[in-house]
Amino acid sequence: MNLINKIDLYQAAINEIRPFEGHMLKEIKSYYRVGLTWSSNALEGNTLTETETKILLEDGLTAGGKPLRDTFEALGHAQAYDFMFSLLHSRQITEADTLTMHRMFYGDIDEAYAGKYRDRQVFITGSKHRVCKPHLIAGRMGDLFTWVAAGRNEFHPVEFAAQLHKRFVFIHPFIDGNGRVARLLMNTALIQDGYMLAIIPPVLRQEYINTLEHAHKDDGPFVTFIAERVYETQKEIMRLLHIPFPKLP
Repeated sequence: MNLINKIDLYQAAINEIRPFEGHMLKEIKSYYRVGLTWSSNALEGNTLTETETKILLEDGLTAGGKPLRDTFEALGHAQAYDFMFSLLHSRQITEADTLTMHRMFYGDIDEAYAGKYRDRQVFITGSKHRVCKPHLIAGRMGDLFTWVAAGRNEFHPVEFAAQLHKRFVFIHPFIDGNGRVARLLMNTALIQDGYMLAIIPPVLRQEYINTLEHAHKDDGPFVTFIAERVYETQKEIMRLLHIPFPKLP
C-alpha cells in the first residue's frame, strides 16, 4: 500500500468522528496554532521555543532576551493562521488571500513591504536556482492562481497542496516570509479538503530544503516528504482523540 492510500485510509477513520465542532474544534485549532507557528518560524531561524511561543500566543507574555522580531513573527503568523481557518469552508484560494496572509504575518516587521510583491531581485542562500525577476512576479502569480482555480481536481489533495507550496516558493514573490506563506497556503488547501495539517519540525529542515531544491528537476521526493508530514499529523490527531488505528492491508 502506498503512502497516499495509507493517508486516505487514516482519513476515513478520522472522518468517522466528524464534524469537529464546539470545544473539540477549538482545542484542535489552538493546539496546532502553537505547533504550526513555532515550527514554521523555527525553520526560518526564529529563536522562540515551542513553550515560549505557546506562552506568547496564549498568555501574551514575551520571552525575555529574545529579539523583538521573533515576537512579531510569532504573533503575525498566528494571525495569518487564524485567517487560514476562515477559508476552511471554501475550496477557493486566491491571490488576494495570499496577500492578506503576508500582510498579517509581515505587517509589524516591515509595513512598507507587508502584503506587497518585492521590487528588487533576491537570492536564496544555498540554492542554485534563481527566483522570479521582480517585473515578472505579478504575471507569474496570476498564472499560479489561474492554475489553482482550474487544476485543483487533477491532483490528490495532498499532492495538490505540495504542488501549490512548490510553485509558490519558486516564484518567491515577497521580500521575506515566502516559506511561511507557502506553508500556510499548503495547509489551507489541505484543511479545505478535510485533511490534516502538514507540520515540518525544525529537525527535518535539511531534508525539507534538499527535497524542495531537488523539486526543480523532480518533485516526487518533495511531494512524498509533504505526504509523510500529513501522515504523521493524522497519527497524532488519532492518538489525541483516541481514534482506533485502521489495519493496513
